[in-house]
Amino acid sequence: MGAQSVAQLFRSRAGQDASRTAARRKVSGSWRDVSWGQLAAESDEMAWGLVALGLKPGEMAGILAGTRVEWTVADMGIALAGGVAVPIYQSNTPEECQFILDNAGAVVVFAEDGKQLAKLTGLRARMPKLRCVVLMDGQGEGDWGLSFEALKARGREQKAKTPGELDARVLAGRSDGLATILYTSGTTGVPKGVMITNDNMLFAAESVVGTGLLNREDSHLLFLPFAHSFAQIIKAAWFGSGLTMIFAESVDKLVDNAGETGPTVLSAVPRVYEKAYNSVLAGGMAGTGLQGALFRMAMREFELYVKARGEGKTYSSLAFTVAKKLVFPKVRAKLSKRFGGRIVEFVSGGAPLARKIAFFFDLLGFHMLEGYGLTETIALTSVNLPRQVRIGTVGRPFPGVEVKIAEDGEIVMRGRNIMRGYLGLPDATAEVIDQDGWFKTGDIGEIDGDGFLRITDRKKDLIKTSGGKYIAPQAIEGALKTQSELISQVVVIGDKRKYVSVVVTVVEADAKKASGAGSYAEAARSEAVKAKVQDAINKVNATLPSYETIKRFVVLDRDFSQEQGELTPTLKVKRKACTVKFKKEIDGMYDGESAD
Repeated sequence: MGAQSVAQLFRSRAGQDASRTAARRKVSGSWRDVSWGQLAAESDEMAWGLVALGLKPGEMAGILAGTRVEWTVADMGIALAGGVAVPIYQSNTPEECQFILDNAGAVVVFAEDGKQLAKLTGLRARMPKLRCVVLMDGQGEGDWGLSFEALKARGREQKAKTPGELDARVLAGRSDGLATILYTSGTTGVPKGVMITNDNMLFAAESVVGTGLLNREDSHLLFLPFAHSFAQIIKAAWFGSGLTMIFAESVDKLVDNAGETGPTVLSAVPRVYEKAYNSVLAGGMAGTGLQGALFRMAMREFELYVKARGEGKTYSSLAFTVAKKLVFPKVRAKLSKRFGGRIVEFVSGGAPLARKIAFFFDLLGFHMLEGYGLTETIALTSVNLPRQVRIGTVGRPFPGVEVKIAEDGEIVMRGRNIMRGYLGLPDATAEVIDQDGWFKTGDIGEIDGDGFLRITDRKKDLIKTSGGKYIAPQAIEGALKTQSELISQVVVIGDKRKYVSVVVTVVEADAKKASGAGSYAEAARSEAVKAKVQDAINKVNATLPSYETIKRFVVLDRDFSQEQGELTPTLKVKRKACTVKFKKEIDGMYDGESAD
């Protein structure tokens, strides 16, 4: 019989590959390997410690930390002890942490450091079920704040008392048992606990490894937070394939870490690829002499190529032939070297990837594999596979996932990827999963004749102007962000309004350079920056029907951030939060209305 739980899958992998490298992490400036045997031994120690703390099978344990090896040790410790992991984004506020832990009924939580511990300590009285916090870094504070080492010591004592208990708990794992509770980070509303079963995770491992998307010889660079379902399917594939997981130091050091470690695969949200594209573009466009002239010519040709491909046509010209021979190979070599020289696949998910970005990586000869899924589907629905890529789609559904389009255009699906339901919310669960097991995604899409799925927008994000026209904002936002390296974030406004406008933030360094200003706020107010934003808008407007064209814009005096509450931990804009927070600026674009 195969594995019935994530804990069993993990133990099986560690047993087969004890001496192979499971993970790489940076310690004191140097990259160090962690074998599967080491990872399993540390996870066992953590599991014994949790048994000593009184964690019972089925009880919840939180993990409030960034993406690091210790996160996996805590996660697998919980799984081996029969518990259910509840990951929490380290960027969550104390109140958000308290809500999640209380809602899940967590009895213990792993916290990264003193900063995360402080979030919990201040609200301790509001979490009566929470017995203690285990610190990954730091010494702790008595029984309330235990260190990793203190918990391991308790575990060793427990193992001596009940030596067969841990094995019994692992063997008792069932495929229909809960593996983890993932709380929707959500761009709107209160987070809901998505109940993910062992079978959901095992199916993810089978699907990702079975399709060849990830395999045993891969080295995967990871920065995504494990509180996000995208990282969870990568974790499942890691255990399923035995690949090497490289833990990036942070998203800011992602590209540097890639250059140091030479991964073969990177999975990321579109914002990472947008930044890589804009960096290449800014550097090349600033070039001087013949090299700079050739790059600018190549990018003009690239724009024509993208336009033609978007219309389903081919494109060729003498200039484009020259660009493909003299310019793009050098760009590929430079970008490949920047990512460590071994990168083969870029996997994109979590939000729509702009077609221009996909066409750019594809033209350079990289596999840019856009996929689709939601937290409720363990991020697993469909993906473009190597040599089976159709840009502008999110690929074909994974084997075993049924997908169809409802009468109103909504994508619905069923299969082993669908969650058990929302924790403690049977009515909310019934709203999205019907009696036949079909899950309503809330996304609008279409399936072409070859089975490729295309997402056109979020059902709830569609904007309806006062003139009755429906507009898909994400497509416009993506087009603007890839039209100019100056633009950082965009929010399209227009619901119940006469015309479309946009709220824009800019890349600080580029804005200062363009304006000569000394601060972000000064640059945002400058005519030079406004002119560049207007130029990008004009180019996008030329591709849009009249009712979608952007009539006005405002450049904010700072960029969006997670800390200020405008971005999710995966760098998606919280649309509702932004429209409330910047209401004054938005209303200002409609003063006097007209803009005919």
